[in-house]
Amino acid sequence: MHSPLKIEPATGLLADIRQVLSPFYDSRPTGVLPELIVVHGISMPPGEFGGPWIDRLFTGNLSPDAHPFFKETSKLRVSAHALIQRNGTIVQYVPFGHRAWHAGQSHYRGRAGCNDFSVGIELEGTGEVSYTDAQYNQLAALVEALVGAYPSLSVDHIAGHSEIAPGRKTDPGPSFEWERWRSILRAHGKVPDRRKP
Repeated sequence: MHSPLKIEPATGLLADIRQVLSPFYDSRPTGVLPELIVVHGISMPPGEFGGPWIDRLFTGNLSPDAHPFFKETSKLRVSAHALIQRNGTIVQYVPFGHRAWHAGQSHYRGRAGCNDFSVGIELEGTGEVSYTDAQYNQLAALVEALVGAYPSLSVDHIAGHSEIAPGRKTDPGPSFEWERWRSILRAHGKVPDRRKP
């Protein structure tokens, strides 16, 4: 079982979670609420886990000289609302009520610009390496907390980055087991699964 996560409504921040606030975010358009949760996969450098590199990417402090891959990556101005590390530790970069810069050019069910109306959650991993039990459990716990805090969000509207940016992005990749994760979410019993068969 997971420990319940709590989001402070006034701030959009998770309680008792490490915060590494990114400068790469802004306000959502007026009147726009979060309606979609996007699951991403990330590793820095590719295929490697641990280290300070994701924090540094999302805060604009990634040295181009630290690794050959970083020469171009260090120029990016990107963020996500939260990261779930391999051991299940959550790091938050952007308050959930604000717009993180995670989706890029994207569409969801005919609606463009997913950053405007979504929450972006990164899982530390790749499409070739299995995600961990701790990550599946914490993702379920985080979705539970988000749906509880934001009535505009629903388990009916959760997508991978590859789904909203097909041909451009592949994450979280084939190693992410959607049905396994949804069964964990249902087993928690606090978030109804309203998907149509």
